[in-house]
Formats: sequence, structure tokens, C-alpha cells
Amino acid sequence: MANIARRPRRLRSTAALRDLVSEVQISNNDLIAPLFIKEALDEPVPISSLPGIYQHSVTSAIEEARRLNDLGVKGFMLFGVPSQKDPLGTQGYDDNGITQLSIGAFKEAFGDQAVVMADLCLDEFTDHGHCGVLDQRGCVDNDKTLELYGEMALAQARSGVDFVAPSGMMDGQVAFIRQTLDQAGFVGVGILAYSAKYASAFYGPFRDAVDVTIANGGDRKGYQQDFRNRREAILEIELDISEGADMVMVKPASSYLDIISTIRPMVNLPIAAYQVSGEYAMVKAADAAGYIDGTAVALEQLHAIKRAGADFILTYFSHELAEILR
Repeated sequence: MANIARRPRRLRSTAALRDLVSEVQISNNDLIAPLFIKEALDEPVPISSLPGIYQHSVTSAIEEARRLNDLGVKGFMLFGVPSQKDPLGTQGYDDNGITQLSIGAFKEAFGDQAVVMADLCLDEFTDHGHCGVLDQRGCVDNDKTLELYGEMALAQARSGVDFVAPSGMMDGQVAFIRQTLDQAGFVGVGILAYSAKYASAFYGPFRDAVDVTIANGGDRKGYQQDFRNRREAILEIELDISEGADMVMVKPASSYLDIISTIRPMVNLPIAAYQVSGEYAMVKAADAAGYIDGTAVALEQLHAIKRAGADFILTYFSHELAEILR
């Protein structure tokens, strides 16, 4: 008989025992549900590249959020999709823009029973699809863009948002937004900073969801992070914290678990991870083809993200897993 001093299998012998000693657990408290709200819609429109996800009207978005909130999902990230776009993305900071109207409707519907967050970026609102103001060369002008981010932050704050979520990766965006909000008296509005946002190939379905095409076949590599770099992410996160971020984010999630695990012992703020559209779409496509059990893979990935050190996760799987995780 083998002389085995330690038998770790003893702790895996039954489901009850595995649950008892599990190191990481996911609940609906850990999830933020992204919601796309399109101006002038009367009913939800399915997004073909994101099966099960819709462009919503304000009314249908609140209905979906209420269903999730009843199951214990507390957080919602709102993305407004306007009917009209222009070079400066003016609908993004118009008090009657779709994002601001959605924030107001959500706060009226949920009060303090939900955390209402709003994406703060210009790409959904510009006709060129970039995240800021373009200069004469067609490049994003960092500092001019900050001025418009400040206007967006104020418009969202006036609508009642709990957290603004700047995602454009402009240098100094957190400091500029924090100063703008504080000077206007919105000291209670928090900032969830997209601190380590990579120029990723995983964003394609999201652009379908927000009706964005980057002009002239361009990309965002000039301002989003290079996927080959790790130290750069640490710098970006340290800068955002020093500038006043209340929470920081790594995006995408599953392919950047090393970034999450690296910053976890360094950061005392909550860390968010965004399991993005392409990560979701690949699981759904493989599930539809019969290659994998999509639900099981989704749960495995969410646990991996949490195990790496994320405090909460933005995921399109919120919509279908909320019942299971309850």
C-alpha cells in the first residue's frame, strides 16, 4: 500500500464538502449588468453578435433591470446610443441626451436600491467613432477631450448618477473629472475608472451594440493600452488612484487575469473587471455549436476572474446567470 502523507482528494469527495472549503464564491452581489439604451426605440432590439442581449428603450431597460434587481443584482452600467451623432459628440453631454434621460429614469425607479453607473466616453456619440475630439491630423486631442469629459460628468451628475465611468483612456481624465465634479458641488458622485483598458480585438460586438464604426478603418491603439504591456497597466492604475478614482477597472477580464492578480496586493480600492463582448460572444458561439456547455464555462470564467482578485465583474452573463447564482 502506498504511503501517502497528504490526501487533498479528501476535501473534494462530495459537493457539500467542496462548497464548504471553496476559496471563491460568486453571487449576484458581484455582478454589474451592462445595459444598452437606444434613443427612439419603442421595444427591445436583439443584438445579433451578442445573443440574448438587446438595445433597449428606457422602459424596457428598467424592466430588465428590475428583474435583475429582484434577483439580487445591484449594479447597472448604462450605455446611451443616440439617434444623432456629430464630431464633438454633443448628445453625450446634453441634459436631454439618452444617457442622462436613462440615468434619471433609473434613479426614479430604483432610488438607493441599485447603483447606477454610466459610461463616460464620447465614442457612442461621435460620428467618427473615436473617444475624443480629433485634431487636424485626425488624432484624438487629449486635453480638448478632457473638457468635454468634464461636461459629460456634470450632465450625468445632474441626472443623478451614482458613479461616472470614464473609459476613454485620456491622460489626466480622472483628475479633471474629479475637480470638475467637486467644484460644481457633486462631491458625492464617485468615479469608477477604466484604468487598464487595453486596445483589444475582443470589443467587436460592443461596437455593434452602440452603433459605432471607427472612421477610415482606424483603431484606438494611440490611447488604449498595448496588450503586450503589464508595467504600463500598473502605472495607469497608480495614476488614476492618485487622481481620485474611487474604484479601478481592468478591461478585458479573462485574457488579462495576470493584470488583476498583479495589482490586487498593491491596490486597497475595489477592483472591477469587465468581461467584454467578445469574451461573451465566443462562449455563446461555441455553446450554440455544441462544442461546450456555455453556462458551465461562463461560471468557470467568472470564478477565475474573482479568484484573480476582482471585487466585482461587469458581464453580459449577468442577464442569464442571475437566476442560477441567486
